[in-house]
Amino acid sequence: MAGVIIAAAQFAPLAGEIKTNVRTVSGLIRQAGAEGARVVVFPELALTGYEPTLVGATPDSWLGEADARLEPIREACRETGAVAVVNGPVLRTEGRPGVTSLVIGADGELLARYDKTHLYGVEAEVFEPGSADGRFTVDGVRFALATCYDNRFPDIAERAAADGCTVYLASSALDADNDSFEEVYPVRAREFGLYVVLADLVGLSEAGPCVGRSGGWGPDGERIADAGPDREGFALVEVPVPVDPLP
Repeated sequence: MAGVIIAAAQFAPLAGEIKTNVRTVSGLIRQAGAEGARVVVFPELALTGYEPTLVGATPDSWLGEADARLEPIREACRETGAVAVVNGPVLRTEGRPGVTSLVIGADGELLARYDKTHLYGVEAEVFEPGSADGRFTVDGVRFALATCYDNRFPDIAERAAADGCTVYLASSALDADNDSFEEVYPVRAREFGLYVVLADLVGLSEAGPCVGRSGGWGPDGERIADAGPDREGFALVEVPVPVDPLP
């Protein structure tokens, strides 16, 4: 059986411009789907840009799970048959948003949700942390979700491996001085035998200038895909279907 192709997407969001960013996300889903991608993962706060202070001051930027502003993304998923992992400020029951990955299925319906559990710096003033792991399955391959600073905590990847996950998806916003490319993502892959797939922002953000390089690491910790540092687009990572695929 052929493997499952994952697209690690990157672009430079416009700060606070949800409609424009949704249009870019939808376009990348269509492009990646045309190249066979079954899952397309996007960076941290791709829907608003990584702008926690702006998001905190602009409640209109807080999304709901069924938000009509996300309909173009749902339509792109239905058209391509791809699953999209899109990250933005999504309301929680506590009344504040999470740094949330919504997993939109190939039918346009919500497949899973993950709220970042380890908030970093100013994020704690704006967002509510999550408390549950994120999981979903596509074509027999089980996926785990994590967001940026989460990846500094190895227990998340350890639980993913113990739970039968093959792929660990990391939505991130990494500045030029971040050491995660060498000290975090390949280490998580090697320590726990996972395919690690990173989607990182490009361009200016509240975190500083983000450097892209979205792509993946194999279970041996070696780089297997890299989208480069400064262009909009994606890198493709193919992972094998387990011998006993999950339903």
